[in-house]
Amino acid sequence: MVCDLRSDTVTKPTPAMRQAMAKAEVGDDVFGEDPTVNLLQDRVATLLGKEAGLFVVSGTMGNQVSIKAQTQPGDEVILDADSHVYNYEAGAPALLAGVQLHPLDGKLGVFTREQAEKAIRPDNVHHPKTRLVVVENTHNRGGGTIWPMEEIRNLRQLADRHGLLMHLDGARLWNASVATGIPLKEYANAFDSVTVCFSKGLGAPVGSLVAGNRELIARARKFRKVFGGGMRQAGILAAAALFSVENNVQRLAEDHAKARRLAEAVSACPGIRVDMEAVQTNMVFIDLKDTTFDAQEAAVTLKAKGVLVLATGPRRLRAVLHLDVDMDQVEHAVRMFREVFKS
Repeated sequence: MVCDLRSDTVTKPTPAMRQAMAKAEVGDDVFGEDPTVNLLQDRVATLLGKEAGLFVVSGTMGNQVSIKAQTQPGDEVILDADSHVYNYEAGAPALLAGVQLHPLDGKLGVFTREQAEKAIRPDNVHHPKTRLVVVENTHNRGGGTIWPMEEIRNLRQLADRHGLLMHLDGARLWNASVATGIPLKEYANAFDSVTVCFSKGLGAPVGSLVAGNRELIARARKFRKVFGGGMRQAGILAAAALFSVENNVQRLAEDHAKARRLAEAVSACPGIRVDMEAVQTNMVFIDLKDTTFDAQEAAVTLKAKGVLVLATGPRRLRAVLHLDVDMDQVEHAVRMFREVFKS
């Protein structure tokens, strides 16, 4: 038995999803003529309470066209120091948008209005112009943690007072909504632009979506083309995304339950620590500081026993639960963790 907990990006299309892809009606999306893409864009934009949507190949592209469409070269963007945009997008804000990033030290990925306010630059010839605030919800490196609505509303009030825009990296916003019962559009309402991903917990093979007002999406569409992301008969991919939205959102609660089971069991192993406060959705971060293992060694040892996890630091592992892992596989992972860390 193999239990792949490296990421929810390893999910594969189900037979039913493949059938939906095979039957998809297609057209030329660069001309705006792919009916399945258009349906996906309209449907998800509506779920997010926005005027329009844009299908893009990845969450990184979605974040980057959103940043580019809302800033000018030389502007500054406020975000969390552990955010995906800051750590895992290959310096794209500097390369593609020509902006500077101002990282804040949040708690489990969540920074406060007070922290953000201190980071806003005064109107001075020596400073860049603060233009955009980026929030990641759920927050990957925070542990799959959820931004409290109160903090989001506080940031929106701050942004309005200072004339700033706000972008939501909502790659796993579906998880936040399912875990809290807060509708997607309530989360999205505070933001000028939002990205959501279909290829993680929802199980589609490719794709994310950017949502915002029509003017923003028109600009984002232009920059998608500039960045090389114009697609033609993309309805085959959009059909998978539509299937994932229609069938795989509410079942994310199962992933959250599996994560909780894994976290509680693994945290009882000798020398292992798990911050249970951070286990809010489908991720478990495992601290090995009180064991004799470093993260790479532990990952290799667990792999030999059929459990795949990701080393995210010298003494830290990440396990992500998803639709391709059932409870029997979770229990196998629990047994292997106990065997490896028995003393």
